[in-house]
Amino acid sequence: MQSGKAVSGAGNRRPLVSVIVATNRGGPFLDEALDSVAAQTYPHVELIVVDDGSPESAGVQEATDRIPGARYIRQEPAGVSTARNLGAFRAHGDYLVFLDDDDRWAPSRLADQLSALEARPDSPVCYCRVRSIDQDGTEIAPGDQVAVASASDVIRARTGIWLPNMMIRAEAFARVGGFHSRMSYGEDRDLVLKLALEGPFVFVPKVLVDYRAHPANTSRRHHRLAEWMRRILLVHRARARDDGDTALV
Repeated sequence: MQSGKAVSGAGNRRPLVSVIVATNRGGPFLDEALDSVAAQTYPHVELIVVDDGSPESAGVQEATDRIPGARYIRQEPAGVSTARNLGAFRAHGDYLVFLDDDDRWAPSRLADQLSALEARPDSPVCYCRVRSIDQDGTEIAPGDQVAVASASDVIRARTGIWLPNMMIRAEAFARVGGFHSRMSYGEDRDLVLKLALEGPFVFVPKVLVDYRAHPANTSRRHHRLAEWMRRILLVHRARARDDGDTALV
Protein backbone atom coordinates (compact mmCIF):
# COMPACT_ATOMS: atom_id res chain seq x y z
CA MET A 1 0.00 0.00 0.00
CA GLN A 2 1.23 3.47 -0.80
CA SER A 3 0.21 6.93 0.29
CA GLY A 4 -0.09 9.99 -1.93
CA LYS A 5 -0.26 10.28 -5.68
CA ALA A 6 0.26 7.41 -8.10
CA VAL A 7 3.81 7.23 -9.36
CA SER A 8 5.01 7.00 -12.94
CA GLY A 9 7.60 4.55 -14.12
CA ALA A 10 9.06 4.32 -17.62
CA GLY A 11 6.21 6.50 -18.84
CA ASN A 12 3.52 4.19 -17.44
CA ARG A 13 1.23 5.48 -14.72
CA ARG A 14 -0.67 2.96 -12.64
CA PRO A 15 -3.97 4.32 -11.28
CA LEU A 16 -4.22 5.15 -7.60
CA VAL A 17 -7.28 3.87 -5.72
CA SER A 18 -8.37 5.89 -2.69
CA VAL A 19 -10.17 3.91 0.02
CA ILE A 20 -12.19 6.04 2.45
CA VAL A 21 -13.49 4.76 5.77
CA ALA A 22 -15.82 7.08 7.69
CA THR A 23 -16.57 6.06 11.26
CA ASN A 24 -18.06 7.58 14.38
CA ARG A 25 -17.61 4.59 16.64
CA GLY A 26 -14.59 2.44 15.91
CA GLY A 27 -15.95 -0.83 17.18
CA PRO A 28 -14.99 -4.50 17.17
CA PHE A 29 -14.89 -4.93 13.38
CA LEU A 30 -12.76 -1.93 12.40
CA ASP A 31 -9.43 -3.79 12.55
CA GLU A 32 -10.76 -6.54 10.29
CA ALA A 33 -12.12 -3.97 7.82
CA LEU A 34 -8.80 -2.13 7.61
CA ASP A 35 -6.83 -5.39 7.42
CA SER A 36 -8.87 -6.34 4.35
CA VAL A 37 -7.66 -3.14 2.67
CA ALA A 38 -4.05 -3.85 3.59
CA ALA A 39 -4.42 -7.37 2.12
CA GLN A 40 -5.45 -6.17 -1.35
CA THR A 41 -3.49 -7.64 -4.26
CA TYR A 42 -3.51 -4.29 -6.07
CA PRO A 43 -0.69 -2.25 -4.49
CA HIS A 44 -1.41 1.36 -5.53
CA VAL A 45 -3.84 2.23 -2.77
CA GLU A 46 -4.19 5.05 -0.28
CA LEU A 47 -6.27 4.51 2.84
CA ILE A 48 -7.97 7.46 4.53
CA VAL A 49 -9.88 7.02 7.80
CA VAL A 50 -12.16 9.91 8.73
CA ASP A 51 -13.18 9.98 12.38
CA ASP A 52 -16.54 11.74 12.60
CA GLY A 53 -16.27 12.79 16.23
CA SER A 54 -16.00 9.27 17.62
CA PRO A 55 -15.86 9.07 21.43
CA GLU A 56 -13.28 6.33 20.85
CA SER A 57 -10.90 8.48 18.81
CA ALA A 58 -7.77 6.96 20.36
CA GLY A 59 -8.90 3.50 19.31
CA VAL A 60 -9.75 4.65 15.78
CA GLN A 61 -6.36 6.33 15.38
CA GLU A 62 -4.58 3.29 16.78
CA ALA A 63 -6.39 1.03 14.31
CA THR A 64 -5.44 3.38 11.47
CA ASP A 65 -1.80 3.61 12.53
CA ARG A 66 -1.49 -0.18 12.28
CA ILE A 67 -1.79 0.10 8.50
CA PRO A 68 1.39 1.42 6.82
CA GLY A 69 0.78 4.67 4.94
CA ALA A 70 -2.81 5.09 6.16
CA ARG A 71 -4.00 8.60 7.03
CA TYR A 72 -6.18 9.53 9.99
CA ILE A 73 -8.39 12.65 9.85
CA ARG A 74 -10.65 13.74 12.71
CA GLN A 75 -13.55 16.15 12.39
CA GLU A 76 -16.19 17.37 14.80
CA PRO A 77 -19.40 15.30 14.51
CA ALA A 78 -21.03 16.27 11.21
CA GLY A 79 -22.51 13.06 9.80
CA VAL A 80 -21.30 10.27 7.56
CA SER A 81 -21.93 12.13 4.29
CA THR A 82 -19.76 15.06 5.37
CA ALA A 83 -17.08 12.67 6.61
CA ARG A 84 -17.02 10.77 3.33
CA ASN A 85 -16.93 13.99 1.31
CA LEU A 86 -13.99 15.18 3.40
CA GLY A 87 -12.15 11.94 2.73
CA ALA A 88 -12.83 12.25 -1.00
CA PHE A 89 -11.66 15.87 -1.00
CA ARG A 90 -8.38 14.88 0.67
CA ALA A 91 -7.88 11.87 -1.62
CA HIS A 92 -5.47 11.80 -4.56
CA GLY A 93 -6.86 8.72 -6.30
CA ASP A 94 -8.26 8.24 -9.78
CA TYR A 95 -10.88 5.96 -8.25
CA LEU A 96 -12.78 6.09 -4.97
CA VAL A 97 -14.01 3.18 -2.87
CA PHE A 98 -15.91 3.64 0.41
CA LEU A 99 -15.59 0.99 3.10
CA ASP A 100 -17.95 0.80 6.08
CA ASP A 101 -16.22 0.19 9.39
CA ASP A 102 -17.83 -3.22 9.86
CA ASP A 103 -17.50 -4.72 6.37
CA ARG A 104 -14.60 -6.56 4.75
CA TRP A 105 -13.27 -7.33 1.28
CA ALA A 106 -11.87 -10.21 -0.73
CA PRO A 107 -8.17 -9.66 -1.51
CA SER A 108 -8.82 -9.16 -5.25
CA ARG A 109 -11.65 -6.66 -4.81
CA LEU A 110 -9.78 -3.55 -5.97
CA ALA A 111 -7.82 -5.34 -8.69
CA ASP A 112 -10.93 -6.90 -10.24
CA GLN A 113 -13.03 -3.75 -10.21
CA LEU A 114 -10.20 -1.53 -11.39
CA SER A 115 -9.53 -3.84 -14.34
CA ALA A 116 -13.20 -3.67 -15.33
CA LEU A 117 -13.30 0.13 -15.17
CA GLU A 118 -10.01 0.59 -17.00
CA ALA A 119 -11.49 -1.46 -19.85
CA ARG A 120 -14.58 0.77 -19.95
CA PRO A 121 -13.57 4.46 -19.88
CA ASP A 122 -17.21 5.46 -20.45
CA SER A 123 -18.29 3.87 -17.15
CA PRO A 124 -18.42 5.98 -13.98
CA VAL A 125 -19.04 3.02 -11.67
CA CYS A 126 -18.14 -0.63 -11.31
CA TYR A 127 -20.12 -2.81 -8.92
CA CYS A 128 -19.69 -6.41 -7.78
CA ARG A 129 -21.55 -9.05 -5.87
CA VAL A 130 -21.83 -8.60 -2.11
CA ARG A 131 -22.91 -11.24 0.40
CA SER A 132 -24.25 -10.75 3.91
CA ILE A 133 -22.46 -12.19 6.92
CA ASP A 134 -23.31 -12.24 10.61
CA GLN A 135 -21.25 -10.93 13.51
CA ASP A 136 -19.07 -14.04 13.44
CA GLY A 137 -18.39 -13.84 9.70
CA THR A 138 -20.72 -16.67 8.71
CA GLU A 139 -22.61 -16.20 5.44
CA ILE A 140 -26.32 -15.54 5.91
CA ALA A 141 -27.20 -14.46 2.35
CA PRO A 142 -25.20 -15.07 -0.84
CA GLY A 143 -24.32 -12.35 -3.34
CA ASP A 144 -26.99 -12.25 -6.03
CA GLN A 145 -26.27 -9.08 -8.02
CA VAL A 146 -26.63 -9.27 -11.80
CA ALA A 147 -25.62 -7.08 -14.73
CA VAL A 148 -27.79 -4.10 -15.65
CA ALA A 149 -28.52 -3.09 -19.22
CA SER A 150 -29.29 0.59 -18.81
CA ALA A 151 -29.57 3.61 -16.53
CA SER A 152 -33.25 2.72 -16.18
CA ASP A 153 -32.27 -0.63 -14.63
CA VAL A 154 -30.06 1.17 -12.11
CA ILE A 155 -32.73 3.73 -11.22
CA ARG A 156 -35.39 1.03 -10.87
CA ALA A 157 -33.03 -0.92 -8.56
CA ARG A 158 -33.18 -4.03 -10.73
CA THR A 159 -30.22 -5.30 -8.74
CA GLY A 160 -28.34 -4.36 -5.61
CA ILE A 161 -26.01 -1.45 -6.36
CA TRP A 162 -25.08 0.47 -3.23
CA LEU A 163 -22.06 2.05 -1.64
CA PRO A 164 -20.37 -1.10 -0.25
CA ASN A 165 -20.00 -2.73 -3.68
CA MET A 166 -19.14 0.27 -5.87
CA MET A 167 -15.86 1.62 -7.23
CA ILE A 168 -16.35 5.18 -8.55
CA ARG A 169 -14.28 7.32 -10.87
CA ALA A 170 -13.14 10.31 -8.83
CA GLU A 171 -13.99 12.73 -11.64
CA ALA A 172 -17.56 11.38 -11.84
CA PHE A 173 -17.97 11.65 -8.07
CA ALA A 174 -16.86 15.29 -8.26
CA ARG A 175 -19.17 16.07 -11.19
CA VAL A 176 -22.28 14.92 -9.33
CA GLY A 177 -21.27 16.76 -6.16
CA GLY A 178 -20.48 13.75 -3.99
CA PHE A 179 -22.79 12.92 -1.10
CA HIS A 180 -25.63 15.22 -0.09
CA SER A 181 -24.33 16.45 3.25
CA ARG A 182 -27.77 16.97 4.81
CA MET A 183 -29.06 13.45 4.24
CA SER A 184 -29.13 11.29 7.36
CA TYR A 185 -30.14 8.10 5.57
CA GLY A 186 -30.12 6.85 1.99
CA GLU A 187 -27.22 9.08 0.94
CA ASP A 188 -25.71 6.22 -1.06
CA ARG A 189 -28.97 5.72 -2.98
CA ASP A 190 -28.99 9.42 -3.84
CA LEU A 191 -25.41 9.08 -5.12
CA VAL A 192 -26.31 6.02 -7.23
CA LEU A 193 -29.22 7.89 -8.84
CA LYS A 194 -26.94 10.79 -9.75
CA LEU A 195 -24.19 8.55 -11.11
CA ALA A 196 -26.66 6.51 -13.18
CA LEU A 197 -26.99 9.49 -15.51
CA GLU A 198 -23.21 9.75 -15.98
CA GLY A 199 -22.79 6.59 -18.05
CA PRO A 200 -23.21 2.80 -18.08
CA PHE A 201 -22.33 0.81 -14.98
CA VAL A 202 -19.94 -2.13 -15.40
CA PHE A 203 -20.37 -5.36 -13.40
CA VAL A 204 -17.89 -7.85 -11.95
CA PRO A 205 -19.78 -11.12 -11.30
CA LYS A 206 -17.79 -12.08 -8.22
CA VAL A 207 -18.52 -11.85 -4.51
CA LEU A 208 -15.85 -9.34 -3.46
CA VAL A 209 -17.51 -7.69 -0.44
CA ASP A 210 -18.86 -9.02 2.84
CA TYR A 211 -21.60 -6.85 4.31
CA ARG A 212 -21.91 -7.47 8.03
CA ALA A 213 -25.43 -7.54 9.48
CA HIS A 214 -25.61 -6.78 13.20
CA PRO A 215 -27.87 -4.85 15.59
CA ALA A 216 -26.01 -1.53 15.26
CA ASN A 217 -26.36 -1.33 11.46
CA THR A 218 -27.97 1.87 10.18
CA SER A 219 -29.89 -0.16 7.61
CA ARG A 220 -31.81 -1.87 10.42
CA ARG A 221 -33.60 1.41 11.19
CA HIS A 222 -36.12 0.55 8.51
CA HIS A 223 -38.83 3.18 9.04
CA ARG A 224 -36.50 6.18 8.98
CA LEU A 225 -34.56 4.74 6.06
CA ALA A 226 -37.77 4.18 4.08
CA GLU A 227 -38.90 7.76 4.70
CA TRP A 228 -35.57 9.15 3.50
CA MET A 229 -35.73 6.92 0.41
CA ARG A 230 -39.17 8.36 -0.38
CA ARG A 231 -37.82 11.91 -0.07
CA ILE A 232 -34.83 11.11 -2.28
CA LEU A 233 -37.02 9.67 -5.04
CA LEU A 234 -39.35 12.68 -4.91
CA VAL A 235 -36.40 15.07 -5.27
CA HIS A 236 -35.00 13.20 -8.25
CA ARG A 237 -38.41 12.93 -9.88
CA ALA A 238 -38.95 16.68 -9.52
CA ARG A 239 -35.53 17.35 -11.05
CA ALA A 240 -36.33 15.07 -13.99
CA ARG A 241 -39.62 16.89 -14.54
CA ASP A 242 -37.81 20.24 -14.55
CA ASP A 243 -35.41 18.84 -17.15
CA GLY A 244 -38.26 17.53 -19.29
CA ASP A 245 -36.99 13.94 -18.99
CA THR A 246 -40.30 12.07 -19.13
CA ALA A 247 -38.64 8.66 -19.42
CA LEU A 248 -36.76 9.23 -16.18
CA VAL A 249 -39.92 10.50 -14.45
